[in-house]
Amino acid sequence: MENAVLRRRRTERWLGLALLIVVALLPLAVTGQYWRGLIVLVLLYAGLAQGWNVLGGYCGQISLGHALYFGIGAYTSSILFTRYGVPPTLGLVPGAALAAGAALLVGWPCFRLSGHYYAIATLVFGLIAALLVQNWEFVNAAMGITIPFRTESWLNLEFRTAVLPFHYAMLAYAALAWLVAYLVEGSRWGYYWRAVKDDPEAARSLGVRVFPSKMAAAAISGAITAVGGSLYAQYVGFIDPESTFALSLSVLIALPAVAGGVGTLWGPLLGAAVLIPVQQLSVAWFGAAGGGIQLMIYGALIVVLALARPQGLVSLFGVRSQAGGEVAPSDTVDA
Repeated sequence: MENAVLRRRRTERWLGLALLIVVALLPLAVTGQYWRGLIVLVLLYAGLAQGWNVLGGYCGQISLGHALYFGIGAYTSSILFTRYGVPPTLGLVPGAALAAGAALLVGWPCFRLSGHYYAIATLVFGLIAALLVQNWEFVNAAMGITIPFRTESWLNLEFRTAVLPFHYAMLAYAALAWLVAYLVEGSRWGYYWRAVKDDPEAARSLGVRVFPSKMAAAAISGAITAVGGSLYAQYVGFIDPESTFALSLSVLIALPAVAGGVGTLWGPLLGAAVLIPVQQLSVAWFGAAGGGIQLMIYGALIVVLALARPQGLVSLFGVRSQAGGEVAPSDTVDA
C-alpha cells in the first residue's frame, strides 16, 4: 500500500503545476494595469512569505527582521546595475549570497537565544541596519537610489510601461520559493527543522544538530527574501531605506505566512492572496486622507483570522502544519 506521505506530496506537485498554469494564464482575463500590478504584488509577497516560512514556520525561529535581507538584495542588485552595469538578473545572485551571509551573521549570536528573545534580537538587527543605510553615503544614504531606464530588456528587467513581464518574473520567483519549500519539506533537513521547532532538547538527544540546522534555515530564508528585494527594486525603479529596511516591511513579510498557516506549504500563498489585496485596496480607497483607516481594516482582518482560524487559512481545507505531524524517514540522522 502506497505511503500516505508520498500520495500527499504527489498531489501537491500536481496542484502546484495546475496553479502555476492558471496564474500564468491569468493576464488573459485581467487586462487592467492596476489589477495586474496587484497580482504582481501578491506573487511577490507570496514568495517573500514562503522564504520567511522556511525559518519561522518549519524551523520555528520567529524573525522580525527579514527586511534586512530584502534590503540587502534590493541595494546590492541596484548598486551593481547603476554603477557597474551588471544586469539585475545577474546581480540578484550576489545579493542573495550577501543576504545568506548576513543571515548567518545574525544567527550566530541570536540562535543562542530562544523564544521571544530571538524575535526581539532580529528586530534590533533590522533597526540597526536601517539606521546604518540611512547614513551611509556610498548607498546615497536617506536619498535612496533611482534606477535609470536604459532600454527594454528582460536581462535588465526594464520595461517602459508594461506590467505583464513583471507578472511572469514574480510568478517565477513565487514558484521557485514554493519549490524550495516543497523540496525542503520532504528532505532530511525539513524533518530536522520540524523536530527543532517541536522540542530542541529532544531533537538534540536524538542526534539532530540543532545549531547547524537553524543556520541552514536562516541562510536559505535570507537568500529567498533577497531575490524578492532585487525584483522589487527593478519593479518600482526607486529604493530607499524607508521602503526596503522598515520594520513594517518585516511584519508584512511575515503576516501572510502567519495568517495562511505557518509551517505549511500553501499557507504563505493563501495568506498573500487574501491580505495583500485587502491592504492595497484599502490604501487605494482611503489613501492618506483615511487617517489610518486602512491600517485599522487590515489589522481587524488579521485579528478575525487569528481568532477564527488560529491554525491559519489552510485549516479551512483540512491542511495542517507538518511539524510533528509525520514520522521521520528511516534514514539515519547525522551526528
